[in-house]
Amino acid sequence: MEKVRVGIIGGAGYTGGEALRLLIHHPGVELVYVHSNSNGGNPVSDVHTDLFGDTALQFVDTPVGSLPRVDVMFLCVGHGDARKFLEANPVPADVRIIDLSQDFRIAPDNSIGGHEFIYGLPEQNREAIRQARNIANPGCFATCLQLALLPLAARQLIRGDVHISATTGSTGAGQKPTATSHFSWRANNLSTYKVFEHQHLREVTQMIRTFEPQYEKAVNFIPYRGDFTRGIIASVYTDFAGTIEEARRIYEDYYASAAFTHVSDRPVSLKQVVNTNKCLVHLTVHEGKLLILSVIDNLLKGASGQAVQNMNLMCGLPETMGLQLKPSAF
Repeated sequence: MEKVRVGIIGGAGYTGGEALRLLIHHPGVELVYVHSNSNGGNPVSDVHTDLFGDTALQFVDTPVGSLPRVDVMFLCVGHGDARKFLEANPVPADVRIIDLSQDFRIAPDNSIGGHEFIYGLPEQNREAIRQARNIANPGCFATCLQLALLPLAARQLIRGDVHISATTGSTGAGQKPTATSHFSWRANNLSTYKVFEHQHLREVTQMIRTFEPQYEKAVNFIPYRGDFTRGIIASVYTDFAGTIEEARRIYEDYYASAAFTHVSDRPVSLKQVVNTNKCLVHLTVHEGKLLILSVIDNLLKGASGQAVQNMNLMCGLPETMGLQLKPSAF
């Protein structure tokens, strides 16, 4: 099998590091370069110390136009920086791009310089992703919340307001320390942020309106900063006229062919999904309300794992290749 040649732009951050961990062991990939403006010439394992002994790769800071040709380019850069990068560095049309920033997720602002980006949620857009040249990888909260709601939306069953509370680990804030991400503030603490205004709400609303164009109800979202490093746990509820058996049938039918999203008949927890590309959902019905619990690893299914899943689909590889990851029991 001819391997897919891959390059990473922005390899020093959390999403770049997770992409590296997956791709250096991916049997269908040749990792050609890892680009970093601030770490050129340094061993990758100097930044991602857990990779010591796994790779001898060094970061490069060579001008992008001088880098070797690749089949797929991962953009693991900050929000706003992907658009700037593509404006400054024209990428040939035959190079597939997977962007992990939020720059191209929302239509109609999902194209630049001839590159049109398909929204990369495989459970919704698998066939479009297979044909796509460029992918806008979903946000971490957006992935967790959309997978909680997608089967309902696809049946046009979201008719009332949606209410969400979700807690994320500190890695969701990125690698650069901030006042609300460093250990002494985050430990033994819990706080809300961007209440009702989180940017990932736009992705959730866009998904609902794809199936229900006339949907005008409120999607109410209260995000929490958690006292842990990895993972998102979300509780989502909305009006539902059916029974729990009907709800389970809707979700199990929708996710029957999903590679990584599974419906659990037992309550779910973060330890079941951390360090995996899985999403687990659990359903209960209470007096006309459907409660959906959804859990993912924010850096894998919520970022780099889903990006590799999208790469597999785009390149005709088995969807699960390189992603058979197992959680820790402890």
